[in-house]
Amino acid sequence: MVNTDSEKIEEILTRSIQTILPSKDAFKKELLSGKRLRIYVGADATGSKLHIGHATNFMILERLRQLGHEVIILFGDFTAMIGDPTGKDKERRTLTKKEVESNLKTWKNQVSKIVKIGNFNNGAKIVRNSSWFSKMNFADVVGLASHFTLQQMVERDMFQKRLEEKKPIFLHEFFYPLMQGYDSVVLDVDVEIGGNDQTFNMLAGRTLQKIKRNKEKFVVATTLLINPKTGKKLMNKSEGIIIGLDDEYNDMFGKVMALPDETIISVFIDCTYVSLNEIEKIRKALESGANPRDAKMRLAKEIVTIYHGEEKGEKAEQNFIETFKKGGVPEGMQEVKAENEKPLSEILLGAKIVESKSDFRRLVLEGAVSDAVSGEKITDPNYKISKNITLKIGKKRFVKIVL
Repeated sequence: MVNTDSEKIEEILTRSIQTILPSKDAFKKELLSGKRLRIYVGADATGSKLHIGHATNFMILERLRQLGHEVIILFGDFTAMIGDPTGKDKERRTLTKKEVESNLKTWKNQVSKIVKIGNFNNGAKIVRNSSWFSKMNFADVVGLASHFTLQQMVERDMFQKRLEEKKPIFLHEFFYPLMQGYDSVVLDVDVEIGGNDQTFNMLAGRTLQKIKRNKEKFVVATTLLINPKTGKKLMNKSEGIIIGLDDEYNDMFGKVMALPDETIISVFIDCTYVSLNEIEKIRKALESGANPRDAKMRLAKEIVTIYHGEEKGEKAEQNFIETFKKGGVPEGMQEVKAENEKPLSEILLGAKIVESKSDFRRLVLEGAVSDAVSGEKITDPNYKISKNITLKIGKKRFVKIVL
């Protein structure tokens, strides 16, 4: 039975949502009707870590599941090998099947911290789009392509920019929105939820649903976590901020504390279960001169509690207070075993503490890597480990290297 509680539905329709197509009113009418809708969120397995930016869509999906709707999580294992060109000023690197499978190893565990998955109590279902795309032949692909025009594809901003800069646009990049659109047809969904940067791709699915199944599909475009200073996505490798859903709890707490003050309210809205009324009180307190640190402490605790439980949330908070207010080294930090004389860059890369060797080099040159006990900075990008050491990386991250 579907819950039609008007207050819960209103929060779903307003929280973290930028646009609903064809209209918010039409979608609201469907939710209030008591009809059980089939709704999905998809994500391409282009990396092994999901982050709190991904969590926004899954939180909306879980709220709808709790109302009694059928929800589906699509892991884009086939589309990940193609690569979504959205927002890219150059071609995405294509991934191998082996790389995608490696990325997917822990995804179910990460998502299950937000969405209840399984064949009980209306649990979410997980599917992979390789199960249908791997069976398609070229005639099927041509059939899909016949429903769209070259003009529709080329008019997209990122392709226009590449044309102006005389950068190549590859034909396979035009296939991506067709493929994402076809996911909707195969799953026969009523609703797709995705970031507002995915609106074009989601509308392709709406077009195909009308053609193939003669039915409407609602497109729910969600807000993106944006750094207001740069205008870029907040969870961004180039911005140096990735708060992973499977991050160690002290590390997660510290990363939230390192977020820009201007992002506090948007992260509360998009990444926590704190009520909108309570968030509004926090907003007003900040506008009246309250210390952002206190609001951020609450935010960090809320996020850690979601992914690690209330006890770890309390521990992370106390550990942070003891560590950074007293200038100490935290307990329970990540510990990495290493071989003697192995380059530090390789150790941290292997432990996924840095994204790449160039990322490590940048941190070293910025003076952001040091011995946490002595305070001595590591200045050589080729530094090799010859003893046990506790490192401080950036302002709030610690890792213990053990030989």
